[in-house]
Amino acid sequence: MKLCQLSNGDELHRYKKALVLQFAGPRHVLGTGPDNGGCQENLTAVFNVDINPGAGMGCVMRGDTYEEHMNIIAKEDLGLRPEKCTGLCTAASMENVSIQTKVYEDFTVTAIVTAGIEHNGGRAGDQALWHEHGDTFDPAGPGTINILLHIDANLTPGAMARSLVTCTEAKAAAIQELQAPSHSSNGIATGSGTDGVIVVSNPQSPTRLTNAGKNTKLGEYIGVTVKAAVKEALARQSGLTPAHQHNVLHRLGRFGVTEDALWELCRDKSPTRAEFTRRLEILAADSRLVTWAALYAHLLDETEWGLLSGGEACVAAKELLALSGLPEQESDASNARGRAGKASETTVNILSRRYLDAFARKIICTADE
Repeated sequence: MKLCQLSNGDELHRYKKALVLQFAGPRHVLGTGPDNGGCQENLTAVFNVDINPGAGMGCVMRGDTYEEHMNIIAKEDLGLRPEKCTGLCTAASMENVSIQTKVYEDFTVTAIVTAGIEHNGGRAGDQALWHEHGDTFDPAGPGTINILLHIDANLTPGAMARSLVTCTEAKAAAIQELQAPSHSSNGIATGSGTDGVIVVSNPQSPTRLTNAGKNTKLGEYIGVTVKAAVKEALARQSGLTPAHQHNVLHRLGRFGVTEDALWELCRDKSPTRAEFTRRLEILAADSRLVTWAALYAHLLDETEWGLLSGGEACVAAKELLALSGLPEQESDASNARGRAGKASETTVNILSRRYLDAFARKIICTADE
């Protein structure tokens, strides 16, 4: 299926669980793919492919290396010449692609994005999951943010590289604005562990650009299109939207405030799990509680980043809990002081537990209201 034709005649098609961008002429390409990655000037197509075999099934390598795997897909599934293309893989569906285009006076920017980070979102600097040895391959997890960034302008090599930087910043900004969590730490995600980008520019364009930084019009348009496409793709793939994030558990889940953790504290005082869940769903969506939970999460972030001291954070946390209608009991403070004596306990962990205790008590108390 032909999805669209871009301003320079390049065509985007979707078939065989892939998006294939066929070039209408010579193109300069900078990509992170395993097959013909890096800087290339002799390619005729780029692609993004969904390698998810289905629910509960693991990805099966079709070659001895990641590069061979992608070359086989290119040749056998997509009908492309492996030496003339480069690609990215993901477990996100190509049906959920977002295509965003923005036109300036003498250039056009198009971001073609598939995205999902509900299972493998991570923050730069999180603890790694694997180390590459020889030809080992870490297959794409359930999700991945893949970006095909098409720029109808003649970019210098430096501008191509800077485009990738600006594109990555825009992706991270989109995720931050959604407050999507890392699944390897209690931080806000900046992407997934398997994200990829392919930048395409047009050497035949009369518009020659040497800079793609945020201060330039090109940088602005890259930022706008990529942010919009990442947000729309995340919404389509996994329902990650502002409305979805308007929930206490979605704001504080990365700090351990989860349904299961709350159930462990409430189970002896709740008649059934179903009744507990009913109460929790009502409270977690309460606008007032969500508002204060958002501020509490930011307080924990600032403490984690070293912008606030532990003492300052503890005072503010107590005030926020009171404003939330979740005042601490003396037992909470005593338990917190006891935990504070453990070398392994950080202020963030202690304050996370305080919120968990107070919220659990709120759930229990709703039965009497």
